[in-house]
Amino acid sequence: MTQVLDEPVRLETPTTAERTARRRALLEWIAIHSLGLAAALFFTLPFVFVVLTSLMSDQQTLTRDLVPATWEWSNYTKVFDTPGFLTWWKNTLLYAGLGTLLTVVSSIPVAYALAKFRFRGRNLSLMLVISMMMLPPQVIIIPMYLFWAKQLDLSGTLWPLIIPMGFGDAFSIFLLRQFLMTIPNEYLDAARVDGCGELRTLLRVVLPMAKPGIAAVALFQFFYAWNDYFGPQIYASENPGAWTLSYGLESFKGAHHTDWNLTMAATVLVMAPVILVFFFAQKAFVEGVTLTGVKG
Repeated sequence: MTQVLDEPVRLETPTTAERTARRRALLEWIAIHSLGLAAALFFTLPFVFVVLTSLMSDQQTLTRDLVPATWEWSNYTKVFDTPGFLTWWKNTLLYAGLGTLLTVVSSIPVAYALAKFRFRGRNLSLMLVISMMMLPPQVIIIPMYLFWAKQLDLSGTLWPLIIPMGFGDAFSIFLLRQFLMTIPNEYLDAARVDGCGELRTLLRVVLPMAKPGIAAVALFQFFYAWNDYFGPQIYASENPGAWTLSYGLESFKGAHHTDWNLTMAATVLVMAPVILVFFFAQKAFVEGVTLTGVKG
């Protein structure tokens, strides 16, 4: 019979190298999180300043106070009561909403063809799309304005900005094409074996799998249209009834150049929809942008 002798448990003390490694890891953690906190404050504090200023009184905005003495929520009501502000909202929603829908619908078939079809001139077509991304809009603005204003008589409206979105967008096509390249061809082949045509394959197989990429393209286009100042300035400046929020805000600031609280309140109302949209759709947006570079 074997007798087991109880030995005292010995606690191993960490060596000098282990203590140094732990101290280094702790310092790295502190440094990384400190930089992240500093970057977060750098981007957040200007927005906090705008919100706090929008809730101040007229007199307090001219002082060095950073926190409102009295919270003037009525500033936002005054902004909405400004003549034309609701019209700018409606025009911006029309421009951003309809423009985003047309861009997505028209870009998906082109991106699908460039990603999954094999045809002569495919690489040349892709190079043309990339070349269009490199072409600044200011280069073609004069002939485009003459076409829309003189030939079609659409100056003073937003239709010269909305209608071209129905013919696709180079950046959206390229981004969608990169995302569709990540979808295995086996899924498409299986759908074709089951008797699906190309259109049905696109609608039933590709689109459900491409939701993150479509969401990313839609958000990019929505943000662009919502913040666009150059386009409305060119085509709609002569008609105040067709102004958007980005262009109308400049007029609002000129009319209330001493009322910084009202100007900041109007700025918050212009930024709020974009922030809310990104907040609720950020997961699909990040996933769509990340996966576009997996396969080229």
